[in-house]
Amino acid sequence: MIATLGYRIFRTTDTRVLWKFAYNFGYKGMRSVQRFKKRLKRGTTFPPFLYISITNSCNLRCTGCWIDVAAPQALISFDEMNTLIVNAKKHGNSFFGILGGEPFMHPDLMRILAAHPDCYFQIFTNGHFITDEVAAAMRRIGNATPLISVEGTELVSDQRRGRLGVLNKTLSGIDACIRNRLITGVATSVCQTNIDDLVNEAWVDALIKRGVHYMWYHTYRPVGPEAAPELALRPEQVLSVRRFAVEMRSKKAIGFVDAYWDDKGQALCPAATGISHHVGPWGDVEPCPIVQLATENIRDNDGDIYKTLTESAYLKDFRETAAKATRGCIVLERPDLLKELAIKHGAKDTTDRKEMLAEIDAMQPLNSQHNPGNEIPEDQWLYRFAKKHWFFGFGAYT
Repeated sequence: MIATLGYRIFRTTDTRVLWKFAYNFGYKGMRSVQRFKKRLKRGTTFPPFLYISITNSCNLRCTGCWIDVAAPQALISFDEMNTLIVNAKKHGNSFFGILGGEPFMHPDLMRILAAHPDCYFQIFTNGHFITDEVAAAMRRIGNATPLISVEGTELVSDQRRGRLGVLNKTLSGIDACIRNRLITGVATSVCQTNIDDLVNEAWVDALIKRGVHYMWYHTYRPVGPEAAPELALRPEQVLSVRRFAVEMRSKKAIGFVDAYWDDKGQALCPAATGISHHVGPWGDVEPCPIVQLATENIRDNDGDIYKTLTESAYLKDFRETAAKATRGCIVLERPDLLKELAIKHGAKDTTDRKEMLAEIDAMQPLNSQHNPGNEIPEDQWLYRFAKKHWFFGFGAYT
């Protein structure tokens, strides 16, 4: 399947886009992780992969969203993004995840991409603003992959995302990307209302037929002002999603990405390992997107993100506390520890609504991806090798 997938990507992707992916993300991404591992041996943690929510604004109103999308627009300016990326590049970083809100509502998104042709960007989007003109611009710049969220059938999408006609607009964005020969992905936050519809071979085959190159199944995390814990998956369902992804990697000519298990099938948290942290739309430096509590901001230390991250006592304590508590998600399993960390370090609520601690208090502990004794190792050799050496683990749980 690796050869078939490689041929399909080669045949349907712009040559320059493919080269930028291979070099900026593949080769340089591996080098950035090697530098990360060397820093860890010295006791210094600076993530090789930074995720940045560049704006809070969004045209949708999704159930379970933790971003204050209805609040006045906040955004990280072009100059601030430029300072952050330039500084991170000095320390070997080349990959940046771009989130929102809806990233395409940021007026300078394309300018940000164009300013850093030596980097690679993954844009988490609902696809509604991706027209042929926008996709063509991304193709010209060549250094970004859209990861477009699909949350269910037409009816479920409208219910989950608070608008009408959501799925058709999303599919139009996917088609525009494929027509313009971009490396195109589809992401799903798997929950009770979409697991039966989207975690099956028919859906995978439909995406392959459409021209999609890779998929990413997230498991739904009930956080925010309307957490909807009833949508969360049961432990056996989380395990079934994991098993499905592993099986499909060897069976289907489409990539399957995950970030919550290592090569042996053991659960992990990317923030606990230190391989990624998050910057919110107000510039706050957070452990991950769903932990909206921070003690630092990208504007600290004259914009030196390396100094800010490596000297953060709060982030260091978060990584150590999370790794000791669980291999899974501390937010789901131990919200009490999250509150203790916030109080201990005087972390501020980085939301516009200023209710994060009350929301944590209201959370009932849930199971996450940590399911000891039921590990499902990677059986696709190349993916297993890449995970082992370049992307996850690195001794956080030893």
